[in-house]
Amino acid sequence: MERDLLDLPVLLLSAARALVDGIDAGVRARGFADLRPAHGFAFVRLSGDGATVGQLAEHLNVTKQAASQMIEELVTKGYVTRRPHPDDARARLVVLTPKGWACTRAADEAATEVLRPWADTLGPQRLAALRADLSRLATPGRVRPLW
Repeated sequence: MERDLLDLPVLLLSAARALVDGIDAGVRARGFADLRPAHGFAFVRLSGDGATVGQLAEHLNVTKQAASQMIEELVTKGYVTRRPHPDDARARLVVLTPKGWACTRAADEAATEVLRPWADTLGPQRLAALRADLSRLATPGRVRPLW
């Protein structure tokens, strides 16, 4: 039992890494080779109604300076734009551009390509059980890189 428990972190992190690497490869294959996986975690936050620099920094667990640098890079590459914030005249809202949305769709397609073999291997019942178990264990909220 102890060995089984201690294997869990390695197995979970290995599966997460395979998923991130697979999505990254799929996004690159679809023509978005100028991005890193960390950008994808930012896109997750921006794909709603956008975010301020502070909100993005909190989501990614980085400093506001690091988030500002990432935003500037994404603006330069054409993936995001800054707009006036609808509720705060002092703030700017960062939102995805059409190119950013196209990349988000590419990431969804790539994720499906990575996950389809997992689903086929597990079968519908075990996949549903795994999803239910992970839903009970996972902390709801932000998904961000930790490496």
